[in-house]
Amino acid sequence: MSLKPKQPHPMGTCPECAEPLESGDRFCGACGYDLSAAPEPEAAPDRPTVPISLPVDWPEAPPRDPGSLTTATQHPGELPGTDSGGRDLPTVPVRTDGLPKPAAAPAGNATGPAANPAEPPAQDGDFTLAAPDPRAALQGGSDGRKLCVACRTGRVDRDGYCEHCGHAQPRERDHMEEELSSVAAVSDRGLRHHRNEDAFAVSSTALPDGSPATLAIVCDGVSSATRPDEASAAAAAAADAALLAALPRGTHPQQAMHEAIVAAAEAVNSLAKETVKEREHQNSPACTIVGSIVAGGLLVVGWVGDSRAYWVPDDRTSPPARLTEDDSWAAQMVAAGLMNEAEAYADERAHAITGWLGADAYELEPHTASFKPDRPGVVVVCTDGLWNYAEGAEDMARVVPPDAAGRPLHGAQVLVGHALDGGGHDNVTVALLPFTLPSTGAGSA
Repeated sequence: MSLKPKQPHPMGTCPECAEPLESGDRFCGACGYDLSAAPEPEAAPDRPTVPISLPVDWPEAPPRDPGSLTTATQHPGELPGTDSGGRDLPTVPVRTDGLPKPAAAPAGNATGPAANPAEPPAQDGDFTLAAPDPRAALQGGSDGRKLCVACRTGRVDRDGYCEHCGHAQPRERDHMEEELSSVAAVSDRGLRHHRNEDAFAVSSTALPDGSPATLAIVCDGVSSATRPDEASAAAAAAADAALLAALPRGTHPQQAMHEAIVAAAEAVNSLAKETVKEREHQNSPACTIVGSIVAGGLLVVGWVGDSRAYWVPDDRTSPPARLTEDDSWAAQMVAAGLMNEAEAYADERAHAITGWLGADAYELEPHTASFKPDRPGVVVVCTDGLWNYAEGAEDMARVVPPDAAGRPLHGAQVLVGHALDGGGHDNVTVALLPFTLPSTGAGSA
């Protein structure tokens, strides 16, 4: 036999002790609370189920009181806007003819800002507010230091931070681009590093017979060393200067590349002599280097470290090639037959370099090689900030734009963008040198 359950009480539970109630109860069976004295339960909120038709016919906004400090409704006809007191802001045309000359301060207000009669200042109560001019931040203050790009008030200290708001200022090397007629390079800080420790140099000159020579140098500072950004900049500048001096006087491009790497090493070594006593426990400044020369039908590369050069032919049906071998732990494991390439580069020690420029290097061993391509193409000279996202030659060829030889700067920008889209975990630097077959009768190196 089953019992028919009793209906629940409209109140559900006792307001006093939360004991469940049954239909018809006048008093709580647990505590004796008089249920007739309890207030009526609130009705459930109204939840309409009929959708509201669109567009909604909203009522007109109430008229705006100019003296009110409350937020007022604005319409497009009221632009450019109103101040906090509800007064219309003056419409002032933007000046592009330089900073206006400051006017003399009015009498009785020697400490206040000079007013510009052509541009009436905005009023806020009893105070006069001078609108900041963004160009003043670029021109700097009276002491010659730049103003902060964020607050436009504080001065920027020697470390690149605002003394007023602490905002880090953009550094000149955060993003760099350079394009010549036959070579281009782009360098970017990346998305995770606080500074750009890469550097590059691109140049063009002529051989003794008048034929053109184009060169690119890319250097990657060793982050665990002292002043890696200075090391890469010094190496790139020294190698570039050495090549520009050697090639016009007839030095073979491969020999010139060897001498340029030696000059770069000496420049980095000289930085170690400037190390202050507080930094004696740190490694000396160090960097890697890779360079390429296109001259007289030859393609010459030179390197120390794990920065690389790739060959990508214009005809993508032809195979691309990697032109350098890393000075790294992974490369040594592969060369010794102890690991295959996939295993070696998957190891956490893969990117530990075994060769670099710097006073702490074991022994300077510049690597150079010469090639004579039989078809046009482009040489990709880059740091590991790029090739980590396109390691194999085929991978690199896939991300190099088809028109890179004709638009090297655009091609370099695309490659840097590829690394940033992939995560940008490191500084990214790439130079592109188009290679064209020499015309008949041109001299050879």
